[in-house]
Amino acid sequence: MSRMDYLDLGPIRRVSGSVRLPGSKSISNRVLLLAALAEGETVVRDVLDSDDTAVMIAALKKLGVALEKTGDTVRISGCSGRFPVRSAELFLGNAGTAFRPLAAALTMMGGEYRLTGVERMFERPIADLVDALRPLGARIDYAVNEGYPPIVIHGDALHVTGPVAVRGDVSSQFLSALLMALPLSGAAAEVRVVGDLISKPYVDITLNMLQRFGIAAIRQGWSSFSLPPARYKSPGEVFVEGDASSASYFLAAGMISGLTGGGPVRVEGVGRGSIQGDVRFIETLEQMGAQITLGENWIESTASAEAGAAGHLKPLDVDLNHIPDAAMTAAVAALFASGTSTLRNIASWRVKETDRIAAMATELRKLGATVEEGADFLRITPPEQLQPATIDTYDDHRMAMCFSLAALGGIQVRINDPGCVSKTYPGYFDALASVTHG
Repeated sequence: MSRMDYLDLGPIRRVSGSVRLPGSKSISNRVLLLAALAEGETVVRDVLDSDDTAVMIAALKKLGVALEKTGDTVRISGCSGRFPVRSAELFLGNAGTAFRPLAAALTMMGGEYRLTGVERMFERPIADLVDALRPLGARIDYAVNEGYPPIVIHGDALHVTGPVAVRGDVSSQFLSALLMALPLSGAAAEVRVVGDLISKPYVDITLNMLQRFGIAAIRQGWSSFSLPPARYKSPGEVFVEGDASSASYFLAAGMISGLTGGGPVRVEGVGRGSIQGDVRFIETLEQMGAQITLGENWIESTASAEAGAAGHLKPLDVDLNHIPDAAMTAAVAALFASGTSTLRNIASWRVKETDRIAAMATELRKLGATVEEGADFLRITPPEQLQPATIDTYDDHRMAMCFSLAALGGIQVRINDPGCVSKTYPGYFDALASVTHG
């Protein structure tokens, strides 16, 4: 989608039908990096085509990785743990799934590298990862502001001789970055998490991908991770699951539309066999009043008979730390509940593509909701009748996709800068239109 100024949606009378999901961003960028670092050739199928994967692919090419992309298939000749190019400046946009793992990997192999991105990336903290790497001998400088990108990496390759400690309470991406980088040393390694670890399901994705590439990590609770002295080896072929975070919008839409006789909506590409934590969003939907049906590679959603008879959803009071991205969808779905909903333990929203707690509160109020904003929670009381509104998206793809659901409330919603969805789902609004009826 081109970067239009705005897109008017709705009122949407009902939605029903099927949507084939794009590939998972979290899995795509992990697999692309591990395939580049592995020994042997890997064919990666169903790769997400988006801004975030584009910057990862461009960075790998700049680092000398032989890579060929045809449609949603990427063929990668691995470099056996050492990028051929030893000095480069890498532009990584606002892609945390590219910036953090590449930063850690590059410190393991020596050379001179500058990692930069868009202005918002300069506001997203990286100090916890840098602080974990420096005791290993990493020489990393902050180019502008202490604790934030851009960063400059230089010096000899690191040698892992003892446990590596990293904080887990700001972003799980720091732990995932270390888990993907440390096997490059060729030595056994242990990573210890300091404090509580957030977004645990994303770490599970990392562990699953490590296993696919020959690294059998051992997890002791969520506080310690042991890595064997092994090297990455290509599994030959990898298929990327559909994106479970993107599924949340359509599954919520099926539930909301089911209140007035619409639905069901089926998403294809994820199901009961998924390795993504955001599949658990269906539990939240069921608490609100969804009827969920699961297949091996699909999920279907509508309103339960009880919710349909009542004409509204049940309010939530729930800890959503484990699914922070899909949790944003719950915030908009709360507009269709019969009372006040509270979304708890979502502090990580503050350091995402925008300050999502502040942004979500501001835009929900435009629709008539009463919203209380805390350091790590949102409390949302829906209005008696939703108000038409112009939604600002803050260059944040998930803001645009979440708030499209408000058009199911019998109102028109204007989404400013709808093209921001290109970060993870360029075809989102076309997919929404394909299941929209009236």
